[in-house]
Amino acid sequence: MDDFISSGHGEWEDPQTRTRCRILWRKPEQLASDIYDWAVSNGYVNSVCTVFELHSGEDVNGMSFQGADEELLRRALGILESQGKCALFRGDTSSEDGIKFF
Repeated sequence: MDDFISSGHGEWEDPQTRTRCRILWRKPEQLASDIYDWAVSNGYVNSVCTVFELHSGEDVNGMSFQGADEELLRRALGILESQGKCALFRGDTSSEDGIKFF
């Protein structure tokens, strides 16, 4: 597990006891890049979509982030937000939260 952790492809869910490790196929930074590339390629810059659409929408079929764990997806979106490439907006439910890409 330590190899996964040191390469960035794993993280301890319980760092104190180290009994549960989340294995990441793609690092959050890689997902962030994939999401932004998708947004640019599909005309979502200066448009809004929901987290649900990004997770399960028809436009994301075959993308690396399709069906991704919501926590991981939100971490990737947080990276994009910190880079000034998107803004997140609260919806009535977490799946209705909006994302505007810049």
